[in-house]
Amino acid sequence: MGTRIVSTGRGGTGKTTFTALATKYLEHPLLLIDIDPDQSLADMLGVDIAKADVRTVLDILYDLQKKGSYEELGTMPLPEKIDYLFNTECIYESKNFDLVSLGVKWTEGCYCAPNNLLRGIIPRLSQSYSYTLIDAPAGLEHLNRNVTSDIDDIFLVLDPSLKSMKNIERIQKLAQEVGIRYKNLYLIANYRFNEETEETVRGLNGSYLGKVAYDARVEEYNLAGKSLLELPDDSPAAQSVRQILIRAGYRVRPV
Repeated sequence: MGTRIVSTGRGGTGKTTFTALATKYLEHPLLLIDIDPDQSLADMLGVDIAKADVRTVLDILYDLQKKGSYEELGTMPLPEKIDYLFNTECIYESKNFDLVSLGVKWTEGCYCAPNNLLRGIIPRLSQSYSYTLIDAPAGLEHLNRNVTSDIDDIFLVLDPSLKSMKNIERIQKLAQEVGIRYKNLYLIANYRFNEETEETVRGLNGSYLGKVAYDARVEEYNLAGKSLLELPDDSPAAQSVRQILIRAGYRVRPV
């Protein structure tokens, strides 16, 4: 079974940027799962899943609820329909990675159905990949929903704020309460930390792996809709994320 990784953090800390830059260096085959309704990960990777004719998980579940949708599947049991549609319509494939997106919920109600679907699919699907990297929503929602209960490493991206510091203990407590098993909780400082505030992270309850360096080109690429995978290898942000992955013991692709 491949390594399962969750990238999380408060909104605006840069967790999706970290995920995108990690995608640049993690060994293939690599599966990305975006369970953040903002769907920012695809944009940061230069992917337009709609143009690629790829559906989100919530898209197929919504269509299955509509009378007359997928009539061609006939009397196939609902679980088999969902599994078939997921595998044929929800996986974006490229030479660098495969991507699955939870999507945006357009109807009332909770995320129970898509979360249950992902809970059943992630363990099976991840067996075919060296790494499965999950870009999670801001806060603790993904842990509370227990989308996946077996995780190798959690990368928690922090900003220099008290709320971000308190989030470390909250994640540890909630993971214990809902039965999520993980091997390592790694702390990552975003570029807003200076030398003094970075020292406060080193002494916290978690393994501190370093800081994502500032690079103005990250914002420029985002605004232009360019993939962060196109950042040159001498990018300070890209290089810092590569070093963080090496410190975590991952096999990274050569530059």
